[in-house]
Amino acid sequence: MHCIACGHSETHVIDSRMAEGGVSIRRRRECLACHQRFTTYETADIRLPRIVKSNGARQSFNEDKLRAGMMRALEKRPVATKKIDEEIDQIKKSLQSSGDKEVPARRIGDFVMQALRRLDQVAYIRFASVYLSFDNVEAFRAAIEGLTQEAGSSDPGNAEKSNDS
Repeated sequence: MHCIACGHSETHVIDSRMAEGGVSIRRRRECLACHQRFTTYETADIRLPRIVKSNGARQSFNEDKLRAGMMRALEKRPVATKKIDEEIDQIKKSLQSSGDKEVPARRIGDFVMQALRRLDQVAYIRFASVYLSFDNVEAFRAAIEGLTQEAGSSDPGNAEKSNDS
C-alpha cells in the first residue's frame, strides 16, 4: 500500500477491525517514511452475474441503476435509507448465491418488486405500474386488491372470521 501523503511504498498496519457489519476490514496504517497515518478498507471482490436484457444485450450488473430505480419508486416515501440498502444487499446476495453467470433482467425486476412490497406499498404500485406495463385503471385496481387481500390473509383475526362462515 502506497502512502497517500508521500507515495512511499512501505506502510505498517497499526490496527485492523471488522467494519460495516463484517463485510469489510478497516485498517489503520502508518507510512514508514513520513509517519502519516491513514485508513484503508478491504472488501471481498464479489462477482455478480451479467444481466441479459430483453433485447438480448448483455451488460454488467450496475448497483447504481438498481438503486436509482428503487429510489424513483420510493421518492417522497417514509422509508429509511438503511432499509433500502439492506434490500439492495439482499438482492445482490440472491444474485451471487444463484451461481449463474448470466441472469435475465426480468429476474432483477422481480427481486425489486418483492423488496418494494416489503418496504412500501405505494412504491410497490409505482414500480409495478411501469414494470408490468399497466395500461388502464383496472390493472392498478387488481394490483391494489392483491395487496389488500395479502394483508387481510396475514391478519389472524380475518382467518378466524372466514372459518366461522
